Amino acid sequence: MLTVLADRAVGCLTGAAVGDALGGATEGWTPAAIRERYGDWVTGIVGPFNTDWRNARPIAPYHKGDGHVTDDTLMTHALVRVYQRVRGHLDAYAVAEHLVAEMVSDRHWIPELERDDLLLSRVFLAEKWLVLRLRYGHVDPREAGVGNIVNCGAAMYSAPIGVVNAGDPDRAYAEAIDVAGAHQSSYGREAAGVFAAAVAEAMRPGADPESVVATAIRVAHDGTRAAIEAVCATARDVPQWTDAAEPLRRTMSAYDTVGEDYRDQGLGARRPSRLHAIEELPMALAMLLIARGDVRDTVLGGVNYGRDADSIASMGGALAGALGGSAAVPQEWVKDVSAASRLDLAAPGLALAEVAAEVHARDLAARRDHEAAFAALSAEAGA
Repeated sequence: MLTVLADRAVGCLTGAAVGDALGGATEGWTPAAIRERYGDWVTGIVGPFNTDWRNARPIAPYHKGDGHVTDDTLMTHALVRVYQRVRGHLDAYAVAEHLVAEMVSDRHWIPELERDDLLLSRVFLAEKWLVLRLRYGHVDPREAGVGNIVNCGAAMYSAPIGVVNAGDPDRAYAEAIDVAGAHQSSYGREAAGVFAAAVAEAMRPGADPESVVATAIRVAHDGTRAAIEAVCATARDVPQWTDAAEPLRRTMSAYDTVGEDYRDQGLGARRPSRLHAIEELPMALAMLLIARGDVRDTVLGGVNYGRDADSIASMGGALAGALGGSAAVPQEWVKDVSAASRLDLAAPGLALAEVAAEVHARDLAARRDHEAAFAALSAEAGA
C-alpha cells in the first residue's frame, strides 16, 4: 500500500516523463507545422517529426519521438540518484560533487542515441556547462551558473526538489535556487526555484491548479512573476488546449527573448534580464489551468504548443501528476514510454518518497530543537 506521499511522487515523476517523451517529437516546431506533419492534433505517442532523424539538422543524431524520453527525464532521474546518495537537502556543492559525477562517470541507456553512454553525451550545451565549469574550471558552485545561456536547463529537472520538500513551497524554492546556482543565473535560475515551489504545492493534499499557480506567483520575482501572471490570466479565458497556442504565445511574447523563430534565435536571446522569463514554466502552468489539472490534457496542450514542447509538457505533467497521483497519469503512456526508453518510470518516485520521508523526519527534529532553544532564549534573563 502506497502512502499518499509515494503515490504523488510517482505521479509527479511519471507525469513528467510521459510529457517529455510525447513532447520530444514536436519540439522546435510550430502548432501549424505539427498539425501538418501528423495530420491533426497529436494525442499520443508519434514518430519523429523528421523521418530521416539520423541526418536531420540541426538536432541530429537524436531519435526524438516513438515514446523516447529526452534529457529532461535523464537529468531528473540523475538528480533523484543524487538525493538517494546524499539523503538530505541539496545545494550547489552537491551538484558539483554528485550530479556532475552522474553525468561523466556512469553509463546508462540513452534512448535518443540508442546506446549505452554517458549522460554528458546527450545533454545540451547549457547542461555540458556544468561539467566544464565545475569539473574542469573549479568555479565556486554557487556562482558557476553565471555566464551560461539563460534557459530552462535547471528548471527542467527540479521536480524532485519539490517532492523532497512536499507541502513546503518556500523551502523548495530556496533549495532549488541554491541548487540551480551551479547551472543557471537570472530568470533561468528563478524558474527552477518557482517550478520546485509549484511542485511542492501540488504535492500537498487539498492543492488544486489555482493554488499551484497562486503559489508560483507568490514566490516568483521580476519578469518570471509578471509572465506567469499574464499567461495564466490569458489561460483562464481559454476553454480547452486546442484553442490555447495562439493566445498564450501572443501573451508570452512580451516576456520571451527567443523570438518567434524558435530555431533561429537572435543575439538578444537567452541573456540575463530582470524583465524576461523562460517560456516553459508559464506555459506549463497555463496548460495546467486550462486542463483543470487533468494529466492527459495538460501534457497534450504542451505537446501541441510546439517550441520547447518536451520541457513544457514535462513540467505540466509533473504538476498534474503530483496533484492527481499515479493513477491520474495515463497508464498506456507510462507502459509504452517505459518500454521505449528502457526505464522503470515508477521506481524514481518511490525512491524519492523514501528520501523525502527521511529528510522530513530530520527537519522536524531540527525544528523542535530550534523551538526549545528559542523558548529558552525567550525566558526572562537570570530567571
